Amino acid sequence: MEEGKKKLPYPKAVGFIVTNEFCERFSYYGMRAILSLYLRYKLGYTDNGATVVYHTFTMFAYFFPLMGAMIADSWLGRFRTIFYLSLVYATGSILISLTAMPPLGLPQMEITILALLLIAFGTGGIKPCVSAFGGDQFKLPEQARYLGYFFSLFYFAINAGSLISTFLTPILRADVHCFGEQDCYSLAFGVPGILMIISIGFFVAGKKLYIIKKPEGNILGKVSACVGYAVVKSVKSQDKRDHWLDHADDKFDSNLIEDVKSLLRVLVLFIPLPIFWALFDQQGSRWTFQANRMEQNIAGWTLKADQMQVLNPLLILVFIPLFEVAIYPFLTWCKLVRKPLHKMIWGGVLAALAFLISGIVELNLLPTYGTPVAPGLAQLRLYNGFNCNFTLTLQSDANNTENFIVGSLGVFEKLDIAAKDAIELPYSLSGQESTACANKLYNGNFLLKENTANSFFINNETVEGFTDNNDKAIDGVTVRLLCNLNEVVSIRIYSNKMDRTVLNFLSSDMAQKSLVEGIYDILVNDTIVLKDVALQTGAVYTINVNEDTTGYNANAVIITPPNSIHILWLVPQYVVMTMGEVMFSVTGLEFSFTQAPASMKSVLQSIWLLTVAFGNLIVVLIVEGNFLDAQWKEFFLFAGLMFVDMMIFTAMAFRYKYAEIKSSTEQLPIEEIRLPKKE
Repeated sequence: MEEGKKKLPYPKAVGFIVTNEFCERFSYYGMRAILSLYLRYKLGYTDNGATVVYHTFTMFAYFFPLMGAMIADSWLGRFRTIFYLSLVYATGSILISLTAMPPLGLPQMEITILALLLIAFGTGGIKPCVSAFGGDQFKLPEQARYLGYFFSLFYFAINAGSLISTFLTPILRADVHCFGEQDCYSLAFGVPGILMIISIGFFVAGKKLYIIKKPEGNILGKVSACVGYAVVKSVKSQDKRDHWLDHADDKFDSNLIEDVKSLLRVLVLFIPLPIFWALFDQQGSRWTFQANRMEQNIAGWTLKADQMQVLNPLLILVFIPLFEVAIYPFLTWCKLVRKPLHKMIWGGVLAALAFLISGIVELNLLPTYGTPVAPGLAQLRLYNGFNCNFTLTLQSDANNTENFIVGSLGVFEKLDIAAKDAIELPYSLSGQESTACANKLYNGNFLLKENTANSFFINNETVEGFTDNNDKAIDGVTVRLLCNLNEVVSIRIYSNKMDRTVLNFLSSDMAQKSLVEGIYDILVNDTIVLKDVALQTGAVYTINVNEDTTGYNANAVIITPPNSIHILWLVPQYVVMTMGEVMFSVTGLEFSFTQAPASMKSVLQSIWLLTVAFGNLIVVLIVEGNFLDAQWKEFFLFAGLMFVDMMIFTAMAFRYKYAEIKSSTEQLPIEEIRLPKKE
């Protein structure tokens, strides 16, 4: 008796486990924070394509916990499962960093997809094992209080890793320049990869201190077998039973059958849950793209689009105690919340409201997007390389012609020309009389490709064609110089702020260049042709340069407008979504664990994570369906789906009968952990 009361020391092994978790969460959230922008702007995916890849990756990351749990419970045990899958995880992390290094010349798209699969398998596989392995280090019931402290520390490590990495990796991506580029994705991916290797080192370093339990059998497999057997038997059998699961009593233990019945009562309520995750996980995809098209300067400091995601873990740490101390008591006093499921209903409503807000913001952003290319249409831009006007005649069909004026060093735009695959549009150009262009005459056909920004430049020799990229610039400005000069000369772009030349190239180079926002001088042969020109974030500029008898002339044409709506207008939707997460996710886990039998809690955790996977699958299906022609419509669609989903969930919640369930298992398993969605 005295020995049972003896106070046991706090297990030193958990320090290694908590540190391992911090490093792993740093690696995962750091990589995921910049993933959508990498897919969009480095691998060349469209917004939709990048969204699909991002959510497919997230879907697998929340599907593989099922496999990880089965491997740990029935084969390798928790320690070896965590170790082996962490090696897979680290391999994927290093691989995606190497792929982002241009000098290596690796096939980026294929290896990136492989790396993401390895990361998803690794992080998903260890997800249900690490917290439970930490719990294995405590002797119960003697150290039950210590166990509570451990999970508080464990949850803090998760959010600290998420918070720091989500803030840091966008800085490494945008503010560090490497391999001659204006960003450094290889470093931004590499640091999380190094943290993953460090996490493995910490985990292995504590091996001598760990309590390592042998696999105890796959409860998930037993549940699946019991349900499957009962379904088949109930279909074949003519016997009437009180419950269809009772048909399995000739093969399975009665206690297991009763626990499965209790489990299924809770799982029915899981059916509407994926819609919430479909909205929640778009913080890293659609909302990041939205933030990238907004003004990001705050008193001289740039808040990057992917850094906006840091608001979620930051607000979580603030809201959890705030809700417990103030908001929940107030809602209870107002009789808006009486039972746990009522909190989840309001959480879902808040998620829908967050998407309504994002849809309204998107409507206000539309004028700043310019005119993106679209299926079924071709865009035509004609840049004038002369310091005088041209008359453009377009022959739309055999009987109709249209005349337009192309201004001096300006641009003519026709951005809605119907085209299937490609069309040829006959044209003629004649210079303005009594000017240097008077004798200039050009005839031919514009070859216009569908879903393409087709551009042409009038110079001394010909009308030269090329393809524009008029997508909004990321983290800066996109500039192209079109030079109509007598000879090839040096071009310099000089930054007044940095007091140095930031770009130096030849006038024959028509490629688009990336710059940070600022005030610049444009110099041709060391002669300033444009002074103190303000190049603003998000804008795409084409600068037409001409040489005549008076010297050099230049004009900056805006192809895509700069970002003008401030990124802080996104804060309300992040605040509302995080409030929804606290009410929906944290409450949902707590409710599920208290209502399910103890022997089923590990199964419940795996299926809870599976609802996140299905939520991301919903996003993939809607985006791939491509039946909406505007982002604001998609935001409102998701908001509507969430409202309808909560109406269904409300009907289910009010019919649900709460029960105090006594498990057939006396000893509660370690998996009885109440953690928010992040784990």
